[in-house]
Amino acid sequence: MAERISVPLDAAPIPLSIFGLGYVGSVSAGCFASRGHGVVGVDPQQIKVDLINEGKAPIVEEGLDGLLRDAVACGRLRATTDHLDAIANSDLSMVCVGTPSRENGSLNIDNLVQVCRQIGEGLRRKDAYHVIVIRSTILPGTMREVIQPTLEEASGKRAGGDFGLANNPEFLREGTAVRDFREPPKTVIGAIDDRTGEIVQRLYAGIDVPLIRTSIEVGEMVKYADNAWHALKVVFANEVGNIAKAMGIDSHEVMDIFCQDTKLNLSPTYLRPGFAFGGSCLPKDVRALTYKARTLDVEVPVLNAILPSNARQVERALQRIQSKGIRRVGVLGFSFKAGTDDLRESPQVELIERLIGKGYDLRLYDPNVRMAKLMGANRQYILKVIPHISELMVDRVEEVLDHAELVVLGNNDARLHDIAHRLKADQIFVDLVRVPDRGNLADRYDGINW
Repeated sequence: MAERISVPLDAAPIPLSIFGLGYVGSVSAGCFASRGHGVVGVDPQQIKVDLINEGKAPIVEEGLDGLLRDAVACGRLRATTDHLDAIANSDLSMVCVGTPSRENGSLNIDNLVQVCRQIGEGLRRKDAYHVIVIRSTILPGTMREVIQPTLEEASGKRAGGDFGLANNPEFLREGTAVRDFREPPKTVIGAIDDRTGEIVQRLYAGIDVPLIRTSIEVGEMVKYADNAWHALKVVFANEVGNIAKAMGIDSHEVMDIFCQDTKLNLSPTYLRPGFAFGGSCLPKDVRALTYKARTLDVEVPVLNAILPSNARQVERALQRIQSKGIRRVGVLGFSFKAGTDDLRESPQVELIERLIGKGYDLRLYDPNVRMAKLMGANRQYILKVIPHISELMVDRVEEVLDHAELVVLGNNDARLHDIAHRLKADQIFVDLVRVPDRGNLADRYDGINW
């Protein structure tokens, strides 16, 4: 689990080497040196090394020239092409080499692997404990499957025992990188062990932002979640703007109002992985907006993808259930969200209908959806639109548990949070909401995307 921690202000400086003096590496070198750490920059290109040693930036970035000039002048920063010299004269090596795209979209990590071999060669000649930090952007699994084996093979040493290994993604924007280093949105350290994590976090003493220690894999994934979200925000705003433009509406005023909502729009709300959305608003309004775009001849591929992607999550839940090879299934909570009896466009109902169609033997319970208490539109909806579901509804949780070999939790009703402790020893639990307490179910527990 991720852990937010604080760093003592008096943490001792760390001698570090930074491999790769491009955009991220040169900014990191200047900023870490300005914070009192001794830095050796390493790059195979002599021109970059010479520029750094002259106190000049190899890239155009506001404020960087001054940082480098001051750091070199006071002896806290130098650069070299000699990787063995850099390893011998540092306690921590930070890798900042580029990981560009190949033509097929995959990452080219050849330079990263080469640098890791060089670092491993230096570790082989060194007795002292050394920490390697990967700051380059890499896909989840790269640390364990490529970086760690490469370092261990080249060094003859073991990660987590003889040397430390961590992932420390950067959140620097071109043009504001120095300011972003000093005032980042967060600092994330995915470390192989506590010793490594504690050493890396010393680099950030005094930077008053959330510092989060987590696993290596989460550290790798966070950067991709961030950048995909940033890209999605740009495209979303542009598609809304294109529709607004076609209708003569001021798109900036629309989005200025949109951004003032920090409770629902710009917040953690709706950003928890789980099951599909439903209800009387979201599906209907997405359909209406994309229909309007078609009438205006405005292409909105991202908005058009929302409902198909949502439907795919229902299919994913169905696949999780089918993979168990069990026919007697109970569903607990099937209104579209907890605290309501509304079944309109409920993805849980869609899942139930798919299961019925495939011949599953079902029992259904929702504390808010009981035929004896339902009135008005919801009662009419059940009786006229989904009468086959009403016949499978029961009045007590126990009736579901007595019937089912596999239990599905469909919504986040707090009255169902203890369900893991009420299951029999042979019952399987498929969780669509990430219940807070999953007990000791071990391999009998399956979350939809966790």
